[in-house]
Amino acid sequence: MSELVLGVSAYYHDSAAALVADGVPVAAAQEERFSRRRHDSAFPAQAVAYCLREAGVTLADVSAVAYYEDPKLKFRRVLATFAGAAPHGFASFEATLPEWLSWKRNTVGTVRDALAGLGRGRTPEIVPEIKVRQHHESHAASAFFPSPYESAAVLCIDGVGEWATTTLWHGRGRKLQPVAEIRFPHSLGLLYSAFTYFCGFKVDSGEYKLMGLAPYGRPRYARLIRERLIDVKPDGSFRLNMAYFAYLRGQVMTGKGFEKLFGGPRRSPEGPLTEREFDLAASVQQVTEEVVIKLARTARERTGESRLCLAGGVALNCVANGKIIQEGIFDEVWIQPAAGDAGGALGAALAVAHERGVSRAHLGSGQDAMSGSLLGPAYGDDEIAAYLDGKGVPYTRLEPGELARQVARTLAEGKIVGWFQGRMEFGPRALGARSILGDPRSPEMQSAMNLKIKFRESFRPFAPSVLDAEAKDWFDLEQKSPYMLVVTQIAEAQRIEAAEGDAAGLDLLKVQRSTIPAVTHVDSSARVQTVSEHDNAPYHRLLTAFKEETGCPVLVNTSFNVRGEPIVNTPADAYVCFMRTDIDVLAVGNFLLRKEEQPEWVEARDWREDIPLD
Repeated sequence: MSELVLGVSAYYHDSAAALVADGVPVAAAQEERFSRRRHDSAFPAQAVAYCLREAGVTLADVSAVAYYEDPKLKFRRVLATFAGAAPHGFASFEATLPEWLSWKRNTVGTVRDALAGLGRGRTPEIVPEIKVRQHHESHAASAFFPSPYESAAVLCIDGVGEWATTTLWHGRGRKLQPVAEIRFPHSLGLLYSAFTYFCGFKVDSGEYKLMGLAPYGRPRYARLIRERLIDVKPDGSFRLNMAYFAYLRGQVMTGKGFEKLFGGPRRSPEGPLTEREFDLAASVQQVTEEVVIKLARTARERTGESRLCLAGGVALNCVANGKIIQEGIFDEVWIQPAAGDAGGALGAALAVAHERGVSRAHLGSGQDAMSGSLLGPAYGDDEIAAYLDGKGVPYTRLEPGELARQVARTLAEGKIVGWFQGRMEFGPRALGARSILGDPRSPEMQSAMNLKIKFRESFRPFAPSVLDAEAKDWFDLEQKSPYMLVVTQIAEAQRIEAAEGDAAGLDLLKVQRSTIPAVTHVDSSARVQTVSEHDNAPYHRLLTAFKEETGCPVLVNTSFNVRGEPIVNTPADAYVCFMRTDIDVLAVGNFLLRKEEQPEWVEARDWREDIPLD
């Protein structure tokens, strides 16, 4: 029997479960994909059940359960924070304390009870020993152990775990050695979240919107941020001026001082975007990149390593990742695809597994151990057919090669395709398993997909997927980017000289800058996914067919969902999203469904009322 370790993250946001067999991730998923509640923080009962089912085991077969952070240490930080902020923030303290006193301090016991209640054993005693890891150790383990490197510097940057907000580690073989840390309340992630909040987006959800907004603005507030909000040292260490932040005293990120500094109150959610928001986004993005680059240089100097691994929520800032690579600080950079808290479940499991002596068997293969991050559920053709037939849905069943050819022709005609193939992705990015696809050559595709398919803000860019062998002809890539976590520039050969004139703000969207305008942001950048046959054979087949059809090896790839909804998991989820939107064609397994052939879709009420905006 393999050495099985089950990892769990829960009770903050993006709860998840992951199962590791002899140090190899075999299954992992966020709870939101099953519950259909975005960023679900509940105990990941359905994700745990899936992981065990995927491996064909029960909880009794698991050697240990790993929890991704230390609740007792976190509770001490919460108490110290409230004590330090007193008498301010008493209302928040009064609202939060009962939860901590009743169960959060004993989260391990809560997890044990939840596992015992899954129906996979008759008594609580069958629950394996639960091992607690610290939050940043879980991030570091998720970054290093599945990486393709025997040794590397490991940098983890996020909002806050227990106390740590930024940590540097040295990974060698099966060991992770802590090197340095920055502690709460000084947090690069919380600085970025403060601007996310001030610009009217949701904290722990809308940070990627702020990153996408930044190229529309000018960094005219960057100097003010450096002078008043954050003191950055040459080695990248920093301190925040807490007089401008409110998160120590209550439930909001910024207060009156922040408003005075930046010329008025925060933008109301869903309110109009103004030049101020564009420029604030550009400014905090620039400062964030400067800090991250300094931290990366220090990581190189302190460890002597030529390779870097990244995790933590700030590692999802693809623009900053691209700048690290562009600066040439390291020879290679590997980023955990589930870099946020969901990936903590995997990291905790890997930390415990390596503590128990498992090997890193993938080393030497040139591949990481993440299986393309396709670690979620798959649905076979028999299951898909049973659902479609049960609904009386018309479809055509095709062989994989013919399916790819027909979908490629459909895309070349300017139609939009829902693409549902194989195992679901683990992490926030759709990587060609649960994706909505379009033709990147179309100048209208970006706005059509935002407004008619995703029902989201028009400014948000879309990412390109490209055949890995063709990537350098289309993008200025220094290395492969299989997990869509690096932003780079469009290759010079694909650029078109843009005549912007007086265009500013969202009007910049109308200016064509390249031969693939649907995936070219207003600064001529793109968040690239390189696709190999090894990582995702069906998606690679489709990209190859599209290149044969059009000469272009690139597709628009966005997640298969609408705004505010998790990425689809099941064939039923995919069909519902297909029918609720202007997606023209659905390719689910080996079945092709065309919108014009489907029966009329009727719902008793507007479904958008039931999905909270992100």
